[in-house]
Amino acid sequence: MNLHEYQAKGLLRDAGVPVPQGVVIETVGELEGALDTIGLPCVLKAQIHAGARGKAGGVKLVKTAEEAEQVATQLLGSQLATPQTGGRALPVNALLVEQTLPIAEELYLSLLIDRASKRHTFVLSSAGGMDIEAVAAETPEKIITLTIDPVTGVMPYQAREAGFALGLTGDAFKQLGQLLQALYRLALDMDLGLVEINPLVRTEDNRLVALDAKVNVDDNALYRHADLQAMHDPSQEDPREAHARKFNLNYIALDGNIGCMVNGAGLAMATMDLIKLHGGEPANFLDVGGGATAERVAEAFKLITSSDEVKAILVNIFGGIVRCDLIAEGIIQAVKEVGLTLPVVVRLEGTNVEQGRRMLAESGLNLSAVNDLEEAAKTVVALAKEAA
Repeated sequence: MNLHEYQAKGLLRDAGVPVPQGVVIETVGELEGALDTIGLPCVLKAQIHAGARGKAGGVKLVKTAEEAEQVATQLLGSQLATPQTGGRALPVNALLVEQTLPIAEELYLSLLIDRASKRHTFVLSSAGGMDIEAVAAETPEKIITLTIDPVTGVMPYQAREAGFALGLTGDAFKQLGQLLQALYRLALDMDLGLVEINPLVRTEDNRLVALDAKVNVDDNALYRHADLQAMHDPSQEDPREAHARKFNLNYIALDGNIGCMVNGAGLAMATMDLIKLHGGEPANFLDVGGGATAERVAEAFKLITSSDEVKAILVNIFGGIVRCDLIAEGIIQAVKEVGLTLPVVVRLEGTNVEQGRRMLAESGLNLSAVNDLEEAAKTVVALAKEAA
């Protein structure tokens, strides 16, 4: 689960990480009180779950109350698309009114979980304020990584190593060690998968301040953090993905025209790979899980067909926990309930597979039962091209 910048900075502030003074407003009427607190000049930041807001006009420096009112009126209630929103505009329901700082230098700092080492890892760079991917590709020597041993935590020598590499001195050098310790403890205590500060600024009086913040919380640990659950903002999510969660469906919308319904994340990835291999484009990732009931299958079909781009559907189910005949029954019921007219290719494997295939063949519906997965992928790609 992603947090807004102001929510992320609240966590950082509570952990002892310096952040600029800021006030969140949701209406233009709240702006005057915010300006009384923050003063002018100040920065108005659109609060959406995406970075690169400045490039999209979502971060504005204002010098007068009139200018602030004009910007707030323009941004609040608007839709903002950035290079990180995947072509979708997100609603701006809040603004962060924040103080300006005398910036001497912009740095980059993030804490993430490195899957290869299975440990928390800090990534730092002297090239803050830029896309870190571009920095890694073009000037990899500017990237510093610190892998943290879970037994010892952040060691003093690691903080010194990073401080020297970043060219810090004096108070900023000492502060970096405290900052790393605070972020690591925060990530452990709150089950955070990512903490990114870009930029981490060094002010003219040689202090480190988190000028921006992005935080991602591990969804699987949210049951332990009611306070973080309360920060969830469904308006920032694809409505179909939010609806899918109500039925324990793992759904991600994509740009293709072949709908996919699979049980198991690994099998779903392999199914999409085969569709791509044979010249097709998946319209979604959809994992219905091990217990593919008729209700969940029906909701899955509704999600798939909510996209007008879908021309054919591939259902790939391995019947281990649930028998194939019950899965076939659920598919038939779901197709009838939804009133589905698109061609559906079904590949079943597992317990009672022959009975399940027979039920599909005798249903009288536009269902094609295919035994081999590769054959199923070829068939659904051909059907989608015919319908395009």
